[in-house]
Amino acid sequence: MSRMIFVNLPVENLDRSKRFYEAIGARNEPKFTNEAAAMMVLSDTISLMLLTKPFYATFTSKPIADAHSSSQVLLCLSCESPAEVDQLVEAAAANGGKADPGPKQDVGGMMYGRSFEDPDGHHWEPMWMDPQMAEAGAHPVESATAVSN
Repeated sequence: MSRMIFVNLPVENLDRSKRFYEAIGARNEPKFTNEAAAMMVLSDTISLMLLTKPFYATFTSKPIADAHSSSQVLLCLSCESPAEVDQLVEAAAANGGKADPGPKQDVGGMMYGRSFEDPDGHHWEPMWMDPQMAEAGAHPVESATAVSN
């Protein structure tokens, strides 16, 4: 069995967050959804657990970060093409998110990425990388970036 990841995100308004993630392509899994939490499936191996802040607080004694004013994580999501990157950011912005809170990344046709925040301020970075570049790894990208700067 493939390892799965469940990204737990504290949210202010569960219904708003469900609508937002459905609008950018996630599917709600009703078997793991109630008034305190919603499982949103991004792929066969990636799911989001949207947790109301009171429910989220039952899992940790640490204060819950305000993602609008502090950064706790950058969530990068692979895309099939630069066009899919743009579509995802545009869908996020059209459904209560914020487009491009971080810098656009365009490395000469080798890599393309943008960013968006969900309504609770969680920072996502959809990214496309040329398959040949992905196979070669980061060092050729670093070299190309150094030459272009």
